Parts: sequence; structure tokens; C-alpha cells
Amino acid sequence: MQIVNVDIQYLSPPPAIKYCKKCGKKTEYVCSGLFRVNAQRKYLDIWLIYKCSNCDSTWNMTIYSRINPKSIASEILEGFHSNNGELVEKYAMDTELIQKNGAEVGLPKYKIRGPAIDFSMPIELHIKSPYPSRLKVSALLREILNLSQKAFEQRITNESIRSASGLDLKKCRIQTEVVLIIEN
Repeated sequence: MQIVNVDIQYLSPPPAIKYCKKCGKKTEYVCSGLFRVNAQRKYLDIWLIYKCSNCDSTWNMTIYSRINPKSIASEILEGFHSNNGELVEKYAMDTELIQKNGAEVGLPKYKIRGPAIDFSMPIELHIKSPYPSRLKVSALLREILNLSQKAFEQRITNESIRSASGLDLKKCRIQTEVVLIIEN
């Protein structure tokens, strides 16, 4: 059985979906790539700033609230002050943090990177993601295999496509890695 690795490369963080007061409806808020650090006496508040994709109104996603600056490593605190790109990505891709802040998580833009796959023999397909995401494994798999919904469901039913760990491929979402067995 041939082992094939496919990587999901995120082109942008997932948008946060919230009600926008200016627009008067739920809209996508896109990460601005900027932190806001506010000092209140001995404590800090740190937010990641998002902007409404329609009207540019802002929403501050809370990262830390009323935290003692000494409890954060100095290089991380400096990263918040300098809007470090890796730190922005870490928090913008944290879907649990977005949900904890009262927003829904949208689907990020992504690209699938991997070799051309020869399906004439059985394959163990490893789909890897640097972050857990709301992307459905079924959508990724249909895109990788270039299958219609109907053809995909037939292959699931006759078990020519299955999860090595027994996941329900129609419903599960990508975590950091999913291993699939594809037979002809």
C-alpha cells in the first residue's frame, strides 16, 4: 500500500462571524493582523483586532483580560506589542478562542499541497493540517479525488474510501491529521 501525504496550507485565518451593528446583520469579521494592548494600572488587556468585511467597523477579540504583565514571557509580550505575524496567526487560527469570544467560526481559504496520486493501487492517504479547522474531511477528499457528491457517497457506502481510525467521513472535520484508506 502506497502512503501519500497531503498538506492543507491556509491562505488566511478563518473569519469570525458576528452581528455587525453598522451593517445590521451577521457578517464576516476578518483578522487585521494587529493586536491592541491596553494597560490598566498593574494589569494588561490584550485583544486581536478584527474588521467587518463590509463596513470596516472593528471588533476586539479578547486574548487576555486583566492579566499581570509578569505572568507573560517577555518575548511573547514584545510579540503582542510588535504585532508578530506568527503570534497573530496562532491566535487567529484558534477556533476555540474565537468561539469563546462569542463569534461563529467561518471557513478559512486554503490550498491543498501534495503529489499527483495514482489511484490504480490501494493508498493510505494522510491529510495534515497545521491547525484544527472547520473544514469537512468529505469536502477536502472530494476535492483531492475530484469526485462528485454522489460518487463520493457511493465509495463511502461500498467502503472503498474509509477512515483508518473509524471516523464518519461524511461529518468529521479536519483536526491536525486524518488517515484514510482508499481502495479501488
